Amino acid sequence: MQILNILIMAILVYVLTWMQKSYKSFTNRVFAGLGLGILFGVSMQVFYGQGSDIIANTLQWTNIIGSGYVSLLKMIVIPLIMISIASSVINAEESENSSIAKMSTTIIGLLLVTCGIAALISIFTSLAFNLSAEGLISGAKEAARMSYLEGKAGDVSNTSSLIKQIVGIIPNNPFKAMTGAGNNSTIGVVIFSALVGIATRRIKKKDKKTFELIQNGVNAAQAVVLKLVQMVLGLTPYGVLALMTKVCASSNFVEISRLGNFVVATYVALALMFGVHLIMIMLCGVSPIIFLKKAWTVLTFAFTSRTSAGSIPMNIDCQTKKLGVPNSIASMSAGIGATVGQNGCGGVYPAMLAVMIATATGINVMEPAFFIKLIIVVMIASLGGAGIGGGATIAALIVLPIMGLPIELVGLLIAIEPILDQGRTALNVSGAMATGVVTAKLLGSLDKEIYNDGEGKVVLNRG
Repeated sequence: MQILNILIMAILVYVLTWMQKSYKSFTNRVFAGLGLGILFGVSMQVFYGQGSDIIANTLQWTNIIGSGYVSLLKMIVIPLIMISIASSVINAEESENSSIAKMSTTIIGLLLVTCGIAALISIFTSLAFNLSAEGLISGAKEAARMSYLEGKAGDVSNTSSLIKQIVGIIPNNPFKAMTGAGNNSTIGVVIFSALVGIATRRIKKKDKKTFELIQNGVNAAQAVVLKLVQMVLGLTPYGVLALMTKVCASSNFVEISRLGNFVVATYVALALMFGVHLIMIMLCGVSPIIFLKKAWTVLTFAFTSRTSAGSIPMNIDCQTKKLGVPNSIASMSAGIGATVGQNGCGGVYPAMLAVMIATATGINVMEPAFFIKLIIVVMIASLGGAGIGGGATIAALIVLPIMGLPIELVGLLIAIEPILDQGRTALNVSGAMATGVVTAKLLGSLDKEIYNDGEGKVVLNRG
């Protein structure tokens, strides 16, 4: 049966290849991969049962496509961020150079404010659904997981206090950050690349010939990196197919139904926060419908892959080519947004858990002392999101102890993490993209001709 399953996957891959050769649009191929993945994954669970060895063995082979694609995306994240930001700063006109600090401040400010709004929405959603941790008892599996989480919480409390969270965004070893090690590696690369760009511009004043040499080298490297990004992004339909197959074939629907109220409440909060992003864009005078249409492919990948960091290349590509956001703003919003102010993992999830636990322990959630403190703690704690699957767990382990709440509920929810993390990650990426569009509009650098163009064809004439 395993061989049959692998053969079916091969046929599905062929279908996507045929669609490409038939000149079907990229968006249609991505959604075809999504639909086929859901159908294949659910079918395997129906025929073989949840937890079947046949499913596990099949997924080992299909993961070559899914995990391989995500690895390729992560491979190009750091080079793309470094070269995009450095190039943007180096090539900026003198009038634009003075706005770099304003740009980064606006991006970080918007991300943190929206994270606070996400926490606020989660509080009221939790109360509306009467969510409470009372009566939720960890079983043997969760108890075993708790021993790990308690140790992890100890590490977090010792190394990630609120002050250290803030200081931690400054890279003390940029070369270590370039390896992707640590929760703040992405934003560390953003900061370092911007400083390199600024330093290069200062060389221009004293040694214009050296500046031009560096500028030409950076521009040449950017051309290579962008071509590499284009090559990898072309594989997206296949990656979505394999990733969605894994999610649907391995999800524990028994656990999901047992905690169905929490799952529904979470997705209601995520949907409301996604609406906030569209309202932000509308208030800036541009169409939220166009944003939704053009961002949908990126959000689909974020949903299936559960990785904010891995979505960065697609995020930047969409912002610059389809939404008319300058490369400097797109690179910074995507890079910083993968680790700071994550609306889903850093805002919705820890706030919702805090309310559930507080309610069960008799705390009045609407008391100003608790209510305001929770929002502030969530915002500051979001400065160090991991940007990968599981980052929400780290956020919860930071927020709950600071609020004086136990972490047991985190262990209980481990079983349904995948289904929750999909929506949270999509919201994280939506927040980063919306921040890029709003920042560009506020700074007067949004190209409305590209934004309003149906196919994004105008971008072919850019630089």
